[in-house]
Amino acid sequence: MSSFFKFKQFLIQQDKSAMKIGTDAVLLGAWCSISHFPVKILDIGSGTGIISLMLAQRSDAETIDAIEIDKNAFEQSVENFEKSFWADRLYCYHCSFQEFVDEISLEEETYDLIVSNPPFYTDDSVTDNESRNKARFTSSLSFEDLLLGVSRILSQNGFFSVIIPFKEEENFVNIANENQLFLTEVCRVQGNLTSELKRSLLTFSFEKSTIKASHLIIETERHKYTQEYINLTKDFYLKM
Repeated sequence: MSSFFKFKQFLIQQDKSAMKIGTDAVLLGAWCSISHFPVKILDIGSGTGIISLMLAQRSDAETIDAIEIDKNAFEQSVENFEKSFWADRLYCYHCSFQEFVDEISLEEETYDLIVSNPPFYTDDSVTDNESRNKARFTSSLSFEDLLLGVSRILSQNGFFSVIIPFKEEENFVNIANENQLFLTEVCRVQGNLTSELKRSLLTFSFEKSTIKASHLIIETERHKYTQEYINLTKDFYLKM
């Protein structure tokens, strides 16, 4: 796998990060709504920094903060931020989300948009690679801790967007509701026409509203992308 990934407006180095560029991050970075013109954005678990960079490209947000608990991935995010057009708006913090929330809460700061491509593996297939485990497994950040933290630092009119496995959707929504976060938008993702639903893109707010639901299929056949997926990602992928 290449040590870098080139997008239309930025370059991602990924040699230090345990989790390489994947479809999940690109989906979330392209899909999450910025129609409420967020001034402050937070990316929980930045990895290579790709979602933060996509949101910097898409929005006029004054501040885009990112958190990364793994040292190598943190260094990778910082490197990618510093080499981008938007270095003056991008900041990365090397800490756990729980530590970050505690500090931000003391200062009574909030974010207008929070995004996360969180760890979601809960089975026993833990590897010997500690960095990869942190990025992949909920033991490093449970859904409960994620949603509790978001509820503490999301602005009253803000939105929280996340991508998780489809099979976890109902459980995740229930935990969100317990934290007074309510589903406003969902997009369920299929790899192709015959595959099972794979991912759920979800947006929450403190306000109850009619849920906007959609469905996205990525490919019609191998490397033949649907028009919907092309429309969603064409501002980023070189060959779209």
